[in-house]
Amino acid sequence: MKKTVASALAAAFVVGASATTFAAANPFSDVPAGHWAYQSVAKLAQAGVIEGYGDNTFRGDRNITRYEMAQMIAKAMAKNPSGVTKAELDRLAAEFRDELEALGVRVAELEKYADKIQWFGKIEYTYKNHKTDNVYNKQRRRHHSTDGHTRVKQDDWIFRFEPVAHVNDNWTLRARIDAHVDLSRDNSTDFELVRGWAQGDYDNFQVKVGRQPLYTNEDGIVWDTEYTGGEITFGNFAKGFRATIYGGRLAAGKVGGSMRNSGSWNGRQDGVSSHDRWANAAGSLGNYSESGDRTDPSSFWAINLQYTPEGDGLFGGLGYYHIKDDDFKYYNLAGVKAPNVFYSKSGNADKAQIWSVNLGYRFGKAQIWGAYAKNSKADYENKSWQALIRYGDLYGGGNQNTHKGQWAVWAGYKELGSNASLCAINWDDAYAGTRGFVCGASWAPMDRIVVLAKYFKGKYIEGPGDAERIFGRVEFFY
Repeated sequence: MKKTVASALAAAFVVGASATTFAAANPFSDVPAGHWAYQSVAKLAQAGVIEGYGDNTFRGDRNITRYEMAQMIAKAMAKNPSGVTKAELDRLAAEFRDELEALGVRVAELEKYADKIQWFGKIEYTYKNHKTDNVYNKQRRRHHSTDGHTRVKQDDWIFRFEPVAHVNDNWTLRARIDAHVDLSRDNSTDFELVRGWAQGDYDNFQVKVGRQPLYTNEDGIVWDTEYTGGEITFGNFAKGFRATIYGGRLAAGKVGGSMRNSGSWNGRQDGVSSHDRWANAAGSLGNYSESGDRTDPSSFWAINLQYTPEGDGLFGGLGYYHIKDDDFKYYNLAGVKAPNVFYSKSGNADKAQIWSVNLGYRFGKAQIWGAYAKNSKADYENKSWQALIRYGDLYGGGNQNTHKGQWAVWAGYKELGSNASLCAINWDDAYAGTRGFVCGASWAPMDRIVVLAKYFKGKYIEGPGDAERIFGRVEFFY
């Protein structure tokens, strides 16, 4: 596609010409002083955006090639325009990307300046099929009986936006916006702002402020959620050393101290999900408030120390979490405030103190690792651990950089105590209050498309009862 010099001149003037008045005369002999484009041509020539031809002519009545247009854009880009001019330059750079790259202009490196907001995200389909024994609470604490099973299926479709807005060389604004569709019922939720935070990235230093992800160094057996607050990470990143300090609040319902299976487990499996139709099926252990619902947030602070170098070899780290919440202390017993004896024997503890350690070894595409966490304030289901081995380069799930042909397989054992795994990755395979064997596989049939499958077979930690889960997911990233 060719463009006339007149239209190219107008576009280039928007993106590259300075608004300064130039005293210099127009250098082109074929653009007289009375010409409608005289001032624009003079400004562009003075700014170095256009050069004309060797015979001192501009030749404004001829068509130019895409490469000539790309040269003009490249010179305009070098002027570091701002405001409206930068927005126009954005559109031109996208149109002439191939030609600019052929000229050696590093468009990818300039995107964070040219694109004020970048849009990422994914569409995700998830299938869950889980079977559990029905467990009923005969008396307080650990006296249970089983009565048949319940098999529950769930089809969930997520449409996710993850915008990134660049403020300057170091700071970005980030968010996650989700909408859910229950395919089995053909209904959906409105879009919800799940996360939104400011992030500053510096050499060996990072700071985050706002509602942000909380995923800690035990590979998900303690936290996989979001919180409102701040965190600071510092260390020698190049050598794999880092320390992270966290502090803030967790939403009501993220923490609830109890033995999860002291109610009917078939109703507790996915109760964390806001759009889940089983959210209140199991009663209200560990969620007392005056209104009968969890309404008060938890406060917490934490620290992670981690060593994860590049390449083969050992890696590992330590963690500590201090959480305060009345849900550890009380639960709602038929509308009456009762001591939470499913968390501590005294029924009088309102805090959690969780210590953790993780250790692993990496050799090529193979990795073996484990993690352990214990809540020193809880008397029941107070520890969680996992030991896993994997092979491949696509463990868990994908992202925008996933390439066709990547894959991974893994297997291991997990035990997730309800009072140690407060809001962990327990909705995919093993889940809070259970222990057993897990396995999984992931594969990218095409760029930015991932197929993921997991399986769990185990038992309740406290009391009788078996549990099983089949999990499948397809992810499309953009």
